[in-house]
Amino acid sequence: MLKRLFTFCLGIFMMASFSSHACTNFLITKGASKDGSTMVTYAADSHSLYGELYFWPAGDHVAGAMRDVYDWDSGKYLGQIPQVPHTYQVVGNMNEHQLAIGETTFGGRKELHEQPGAIIDYGSLIYITLQRAKTAREAIKTMDDLMNKYGYYSSGESFSIADGNEVWIMEVIGKGEGEKGAVWVARKVPEGYVSGHANQARITTFPLNDPDNCLYSKDVISFAREKGFFKGKNKDFSFSDVYAPVDFGAARFCDARVWSAFNRINPDMKKYENYALGKVKYNKNGVATNRFPLWVKPSKKLSVKDVMDLMRDHYEGTALDMTKDVGAGPYKLPYRWRGLTWEVDSVQYCNERATSTQQTAFSFVAQARADMPAAIGGVFWFGMDDTYSTCYTPIYCNIEEIPECFKVGNGDLLTWSSTSAFWVFNSVTNFCYSRYSDMIVDLQKVQNKIELEALALAPAVESAAKSLWDAGNKELAKKYLSDYSSMRAEKMTEDWRELGHYLMIKYLDGNVKKEKNGKFLRTKDGMPASPNHPGYSKDFYRRVVKETGDHFKVIK
Repeated sequence: MLKRLFTFCLGIFMMASFSSHACTNFLITKGASKDGSTMVTYAADSHSLYGELYFWPAGDHVAGAMRDVYDWDSGKYLGQIPQVPHTYQVVGNMNEHQLAIGETTFGGRKELHEQPGAIIDYGSLIYITLQRAKTAREAIKTMDDLMNKYGYYSSGESFSIADGNEVWIMEVIGKGEGEKGAVWVARKVPEGYVSGHANQARITTFPLNDPDNCLYSKDVISFAREKGFFKGKNKDFSFSDVYAPVDFGAARFCDARVWSAFNRINPDMKKYENYALGKVKYNKNGVATNRFPLWVKPSKKLSVKDVMDLMRDHYEGTALDMTKDVGAGPYKLPYRWRGLTWEVDSVQYCNERATSTQQTAFSFVAQARADMPAAIGGVFWFGMDDTYSTCYTPIYCNIEEIPECFKVGNGDLLTWSSTSAFWVFNSVTNFCYSRYSDMIVDLQKVQNKIELEALALAPAVESAAKSLWDAGNKELAKKYLSDYSSMRAEKMTEDWRELGHYLMIKYLDGNVKKEKNGKFLRTKDGMPASPNHPGYSKDFYRRVVKETGDHFKVIK
């Protein structure tokens, strides 16, 4: 029975969650950050998504103007909705008022996935809301209004919503056939805490009379009763357990990513490792009893760089460490090519699904600061490809133009562009996979240099922009930050291209070129010095002998 239940739930999970973007978000409150920033992270993980930086300029619209709506996943045209008189500028997932929104798909109850006539998918919900709302609370109301008015086209979603003061996690699932809209609950992350979600609904029970910290659709509980999903007392209602119950896949493939991040910032989370391994315990009502908290207080406050690095994780140092098993090969590669599950002798097994994964199109750390003008305080730290090997560069939220290396239309997933950061970063990363444990060290040196330099320069850059702003030259301040954002993005892309050239020279044909003081060595006659042939580790050679016996033994 349990095996059949697991197979059924895993199938539902795979269809609902991995058919669209399987992503990871972390939410950091002002009180949990070193500089009083709020931060939201996001990794857009999809095998069919191209990395670009989206841009919508601010606009004024005449009465009767309409906006086309397309499904973000498929590009399918869904319909039209009326424009509002004025829309705000949006860069990526952040608008000109420092409002940022990220998401992860959790799927949830399959019978609620289809809503005939609905035209607002989760991607449109994000980007339309960013064009229409200034604050996190306004965003929640706007999202609710859009879903009620035009129907909700997608399956279950978790959203990270942050402005310069507040950070909220909102979870939504449609009403299925027969009713328009969605049911949802949103909780404000307490000051000093960090939350996260990764393709599994995380909100369980919630306060029913605390509008300062918790908002929800008026029928979130009554709808569940009508459908026969819930029969208990209102105070015991758990959004996740009713609309997206936890199973092995939800714990091992999804919540484990959040747990690993929590474990890195608070050692008390170690006790939830069994849950992350998929060993879910249930009470008599089938409710999971060993889940970890919705949010955690970090043992120390987090810098922007700390949060960038929080997105870089292969479960190192845990029971799920992807560098330890035979699948990592001789160079400890922490990636496994998909599918996510596989079978041997009629037994099903799985690969790990870490925060850092090969199919990331783009990721970001959105930083907002309420004590600064929005044009200066809102920074969209943006990167292409796998979070572990990407490099985040600052894009200020009021920039006038997207850098060429990030522009929509500069290449696509089937079209190479030498000026596209997506292709430059993917070229380097895919080469690193061939000798990962060695090459990643060289990559991280360049990664840290670029990111730390950008972070170190930020105060001076922002001070100069603030001086222009305070002197009444607001447009000049915006242009200054726009030019600076483009310069850094293009320089980063060129530096990464040079990194690729360096790695190719150093590791050509499995050899390793000799270096000294940052330069490749030559003989006294000017010829390249003979390279090193480091071979493989003793552990790997032992594995070969164990598998092959005397096949490779030298006979004397």
